[in-house]
Amino acid sequence: MLTQRVQRIKPSATMEITAIAADMRAQGIDVISLSAGEPDFDTPENIKQAAIQALAEGFTKYTNVGGTDELKDAICLKLKRDNGVDYGRKEILVSCGAKHSLYNISQVLFEKGDEVIIPAPCWVSYPDQVELAEARPIIVETGEADGFKLTPDLLRQLVTPRTKALILNTPCNPTGAVYGRQELEAIAELALEKGFYIISDEIYEKIVYGGAVHHCIASLDKRLKPITLLVNGVSKAYSMTGWRIGYAAGPAPLIAAMGKIQGQSTSNPTSISQKASIEALTGPQEAVSAMVVEFEKRRNYVVQRLNAMEGISCYNPQGAFYVFPRVSRFYGFTFNGQPISCSTDLSAYLLKEAWVAVVPGAAFEAEEFIRLSYATSMEKLAAAMDRMEEALGKLRG
Repeated sequence: MLTQRVQRIKPSATMEITAIAADMRAQGIDVISLSAGEPDFDTPENIKQAAIQALAEGFTKYTNVGGTDELKDAICLKLKRDNGVDYGRKEILVSCGAKHSLYNISQVLFEKGDEVIIPAPCWVSYPDQVELAEARPIIVETGEADGFKLTPDLLRQLVTPRTKALILNTPCNPTGAVYGRQELEAIAELALEKGFYIISDEIYEKIVYGGAVHHCIASLDKRLKPITLLVNGVSKAYSMTGWRIGYAAGPAPLIAAMGKIQGQSTSNPTSISQKASIEALTGPQEAVSAMVVEFEKRRNYVVQRLNAMEGISCYNPQGAFYVFPRVSRFYGFTFNGQPISCSTDLSAYLLKEAWVAVVPGAAFEAEEFIRLSYATSMEKLAAAMDRMEEALGKLRG
């Protein structure tokens, strides 16, 4: 019999749909996948060469559970250079991806009776990781009118004596929303007043557009560092999703506790990937800027195409590489006798009828939407938009 904890959580919808699309392609079906959350660009050559050199030098053994001192130093340098915050080695834990860092945080910080505030739409793993720690996720809906951002007034209404933390994701997956400095300062003041932690997922920090600026919340006030856990990694900015390196920065006692969890689960992140990540953080950064320029072109195209489709409205994201269009006007239609009543139905319809894989908004606690990743070529995006427009036109009759 399976435990209650595993029965309470859901499979990762993004991973599940990406796998279905891959299976369909293996069967010869020309599926265009807009579901995966990973850049389509290759890992920059200097980073790959650093890994090759590590192999040649035999750097293939265990490292310290929480990462090498060399990589921790590189992370500390990056946090000071890019984010204006000072951390030491004992305040850094390197893990097998940012998702792993978030899991470690949940395991050491939350327990039964705790409440964790999560603004929605939110990344699929936040609520389930909180559930696994036997705490209660408090999902708070945000809307397009507020740029999909949590307002201080709304947050104040949700805080109770049981509130342990707020999970903040900026730039946000799936909406692409980016919090401004004043917005973060207002949230930070409330956290200081009420005494809850801020878990700041900043994995998309390098991918911002149109004058938007990423602000690291821990840099805004020296009082925030003791109540903030920063989460980041190399996967998105450096197109290193498969290398599996993420990290957390926070108070040394919490980082040490996370290291204990990691020591009894995965042990150290891959040694070769750690060497590559040092080069990513300390080496040339031009490849990141070039990738963002291309992403912005794709964003502009996809947003324009979606907003031109009857029945769709699409917020213009300021960061990350997703669009999150509202598609609920198509609910209530049927096609070949099959009702379309929710985001899961519409996503299944687009996969079957248009051969385009998207992720239902329900996976992100936002039923009226679907998520599309534009981390693929302009040619594929154009074909996907054409297919979607034709398929959705059939629903309207």
